[in-house]
Amino acid sequence: MSPERLVVIGGDAAGMSAASQARRLRGPDELEIVAFERGHFTSFSACGIPYWVGGAVAGRDELIARGPEEHRARGIDLRMRTEVVAVDVAGKRVRARELDGGGGEFWTSYDKLVIATGARPVRPPLPGIGAAGVHGVQTLDDGQALLETLRAGEGRRAVVVGAGYIGVEMAEALIRRGYDTTVVNQDSEPMATLDPDMGRLVRRAMTGLGITMVDDAEVTKVLTDGHGRVRAVATDDVEFPADVVVLGIGVRPETGLAREAGLPLGEHGGLLTDISMRVRGHTDIWAGGDCVEVRDLVSGGERHIALGTHANKHGQVIGSNVGGDYATFPGVVATAVSKVCDLEIARTGLREKDARRAGLQYVTVTVESTSRAGYYPGAAPMTVKMLAERRTGRLLGVQIVGREGAAKRVDVAAVALTAGMTVDQMTALDLGYAPPFSPVWDPVLVAARKAVAAVREAG
Repeated sequence: MSPERLVVIGGDAAGMSAASQARRLRGPDELEIVAFERGHFTSFSACGIPYWVGGAVAGRDELIARGPEEHRARGIDLRMRTEVVAVDVAGKRVRARELDGGGGEFWTSYDKLVIATGARPVRPPLPGIGAAGVHGVQTLDDGQALLETLRAGEGRRAVVVGAGYIGVEMAEALIRRGYDTTVVNQDSEPMATLDPDMGRLVRRAMTGLGITMVDDAEVTKVLTDGHGRVRAVATDDVEFPADVVVLGIGVRPETGLAREAGLPLGEHGGLLTDISMRVRGHTDIWAGGDCVEVRDLVSGGERHIALGTHANKHGQVIGSNVGGDYATFPGVVATAVSKVCDLEIARTGLREKDARRAGLQYVTVTVESTSRAGYYPGAAPMTVKMLAERRTGRLLGVQIVGREGAAKRVDVAAVALTAGMTVDQMTALDLGYAPPFSPVWDPVLVAARKAVAAVREAG
């Protein structure tokens, strides 16, 4: 009896985690695994690309967790530079195309299918957007291309379009590379994943680095020179000279294949799955990583979050289920951290507009504290904002901006959100204390105490 065949589309975090976990549970005589990857690399850290571009990470290979040969040595038939161009759900097969060597297209049947096609950078259809010197940053190939442009040294002016996580991190990387950097942001403050009052703290840090911030501005076109290279980015009334442009507008799920195959997509364009990461309505198809939508444990809705942490967990869950075990991914509380130089930025749960969209009544509090006991050397300011449900006191969200020690403090709030704790319950948490690490009352607990008072005052 021939083994079952698992076909995996996508060779990064979710896809190869799924393949590796399935292989651990089932040997080659039980399960044949064929994986297709259209790029040049597998199992790499896209989150590390800004730090590689900025010079904090020495080289590209440091971002690669496991190369193709390592996967093949584990019994996975990994086919690089091979793009899946169609999924035939009824026939249980995929059509693939070799991108190098002119090998043409061919069909491969499957018993079980994993879709891990990732996400793609938002690239608005603006005049000149395809000009030389305009870069998205999603893959190692993207990072390499950007570095080559920077090393060519044709001018020292950079424009970053967008001020989300990638935009902010790339702006810092460009400053470190010696570029005069302008960030054009269509929102009122950077980091739209924060409330504007917390985003304002990030803007101050960015301007302190020498980054020019242009808020409430929308790019309408990219201007080019006579050789087809970018020379400026324009809004309706201003031009910003640029020798290189980086798109930091965000990403969208790469679900063109899924859409054409008739698989279910959510309002954000991501594939919809159950808690076992099985595509809804399809017994033998799973999906994970940046191409799916996941359940928000706080609001109860679906959301798209492109993070390697989730992708690896999805892959483990998928691989376990494909391999005959059982695992689930219940959802997320939307925890994320970043930094601008030494300013750490963290959030988890809902922002104010998220809470309003979910129809929740809430209170907010903001506290100023320090990272360590005030008398201990190196104590630095920290701002914590907390949202709690007005009637019940249930924690809804936390945002933290500060120096050393700020970002990972959000993990306490992430655990509390996952457990469905109230702010009153949080005040009794037994957190670690010593003057080099925290004040007697940790900043998160100070915010929780203040939130308890706000809930009581609201009746």
